[in-house]
Amino acid sequence: MKREIVLPGDEMDERKGRKLGNGVYEEDGKVFSRFLGMTKVSENEVNVIPLSGVYMPKLSDRIIGIIDEVEISGWFVDINSPYSGFLPISEAVEEFVDLNRTDLSRYFDIGDAILCRISRLTKNKNVQLSMRDFESRKLRGGTVIKVTPTKIPRIIGKEGSMITLIKTKTKCEITAGQNGLIWIRGEDKGKAIEAILTIERESHTFGLTEKIEKMLGQEEDDTGKSMSDPDNWADKKIQSTDE
Repeated sequence: MKREIVLPGDEMDERKGRKLGNGVYEEDGKVFSRFLGMTKVSENEVNVIPLSGVYMPKLSDRIIGIIDEVEISGWFVDINSPYSGFLPISEAVEEFVDLNRTDLSRYFDIGDAILCRISRLTKNKNVQLSMRDFESRKLRGGTVIKVTPTKIPRIIGKEGSMITLIKTKTKCEITAGQNGLIWIRGEDKGKAIEAILTIERESHTFGLTEKIEKMLGQEEDDTGKSMSDPDNWADKKIQSTDE
């Protein structure tokens, strides 16, 4: 997967039958970047990921990733960053695996969500991931949404108070990655997602905890829309892992 930094208006010679994704536009048959960012070019699509407000990997961060490619010795993982992560088979599976005879998609396939840790980070931002600890796992079922990474501490709250409130009121399992991806599964995940997105939007305001408590105690928001309606947060959903 090719990646390079581009400026707004830079021409990208990457169309070649691919569809246009986020951060790019076409003019007179040519493809250009909309902003300062890093290209993300796959076999089927051309994207530019903005560099402002994005997650920059840090060693030992606990993150959520989406399997992007299955390789012969591991997996490339989308970690909501200009940089991909790589999860080697040795950091994901304890049993012996014959790489010449085993299809690694039997463990993790494209689109699967995982909770993992950044175990190695080079100066060139080569990111190695690991699942060799008791917290790391495949996230089965549920939905993954994306928020601004810097808002994660506010969503979690002091000593986990805010996220615990949401879990309790909605009867949902919620796992927040430091890279801005959040996995939700449970009885009322629509209400949980709406609460999380409200915290993201209003993280700077006073009385936010009381507002969230009130919100989680009612069936509709101030506009009369049901908070469980997926249309209210569809633009934030990046992955559904329902099985």
